[in-house]
Amino acid sequence: MSLSAAKAPEVKGMQAPQPATLPVRSHDVLAGMPSGRATELEVAHGNRDFVRILDLFGIGGELRPLTPWEAEDEEGRHLVLAGSYAASPFGEAYEPLMTFLRTYLDGTMPLAFPQQTVSAWRAAVETNLVALLAAAMPSHVDSRVLFSNSGAEAVEAAIKLARAARPRATTFVNFVGAYHGKTFGALSLTPSEAYQAPFRPLMGPVRTLPYGDLEALDLALREIGPDKVTAIVIEPIQGEAGIVVPPEGFLREVGEIARRHGILVIADEIQSGLGRTGHWFASTAGGLDPDIVTLAKPLGGGLVPVGATIVRHEVFSKMQSGTHSKRHSNTFGGGSLAMAVALRSLEIIHDEGLVEKARADGAYGLERLRAMQAAHPAFIESVRGAGMLFGIQVRTMAPPRLVPMDPELLPILSSLLFLRALHRDGVHACFSQNSLRVVRFTPALTMPREVLSTMFDRVERVLETHSKPWRMLMTVPPKTLAQLARIAL
Repeated sequence: MSLSAAKAPEVKGMQAPQPATLPVRSHDVLAGMPSGRATELEVAHGNRDFVRILDLFGIGGELRPLTPWEAEDEEGRHLVLAGSYAASPFGEAYEPLMTFLRTYLDGTMPLAFPQQTVSAWRAAVETNLVALLAAAMPSHVDSRVLFSNSGAEAVEAAIKLARAARPRATTFVNFVGAYHGKTFGALSLTPSEAYQAPFRPLMGPVRTLPYGDLEALDLALREIGPDKVTAIVIEPIQGEAGIVVPPEGFLREVGEIARRHGILVIADEIQSGLGRTGHWFASTAGGLDPDIVTLAKPLGGGLVPVGATIVRHEVFSKMQSGTHSKRHSNTFGGGSLAMAVALRSLEIIHDEGLVEKARADGAYGLERLRAMQAAHPAFIESVRGAGMLFGIQVRTMAPPRLVPMDPELLPILSSLLFLRALHRDGVHACFSQNSLRVVRFTPALTMPREVLSTMFDRVERVLETHSKPWRMLMTVPPKTLAQLARIAL
């Protein structure tokens, strides 16, 4: 009897398993699901409450791209895209990247499995990343690169590299408002009670200091003992904290303090790096010469997950040398498809002058936001900007007695209502995970100025329509607020 004809052995007392089925096929998705079907399935099998909250506010439906910078929602509403949390450097289906990708996929490209072979694509991206960093900081001319699939994984690699380089040290230093990811090590460096509390004890010890406070850093190093500090982990611009830019000279001083004591510096450039803030690296633009740099979002071009950790060769060799050269590895990190997209993404940023464009568009955008704040002080508490990273901090929504929910959830409600109002007036924006009243805008670096101007016109229209944050409550049906309150409880 052939293997194909062999029957599965029967187990006494157990029924034979039913044939497995795939309820949703690829052609179903390609043809387009009926409106609301994707939400229904996500609620049934995905992150239920998150999807339900988005759906309640009418901001979670599928979007159909119209241009790289604009889309249409399920109700036919035209939106300027300023979401994606800085992970879409070129917008949706940017033709220079898509044309390259089609050529790549149509060719006979080697698999180059990351852990077993040399890859021309990987070698090219490694070389270019080191060259870009060394152009700003020549001390990195012979640095090394480790690839992964996300920013959090890039941070995990950085943690291990630092530990291996300073084995007698015990403590990491980070900063209030930091966001480095949600994997276990990265979460240990993300000082958010909401995210950390269910998972303690975390990796430690970690000393969290006020961002921008050099005196606090000096004092902490004396208390801990410099020889006990493994690394200072810092975002040159804090993204999830609501676009927090450090005081002038802070980054340079952090680097000098660390160098005096032989402490490593890890610069988390996952959101700020590769052009987003108007510089290739926000850390080096601020005068910091980090030992390790973590990157991710723009490397994937909005298409594939790519993370990268750039590290000085002397630090790298402490962990990845000789027979220990696979002490840290990643099954898919550095795979050829990801590296091909990363290489082309770097080329587009470089060849189209997107670093300089982000700087100019950022100055224009921040000027528009400051004018809005001056005109609507009852709605806007502050505005922030760094290149094509923009943020609006809204004022407190309403007294707790007017809203039937936990008062601690009011900042989230404020942001969600603002996101809803923006969506209804044609702007797709971002929530800020570590600054709950800040709504962020992360437009594509390629966005034409006229589209960017339209985006800010629409933001201004929302402010003019509502005048004060509590007025946004008037547009939400009581039933929706009651449903939200039940989810929150």
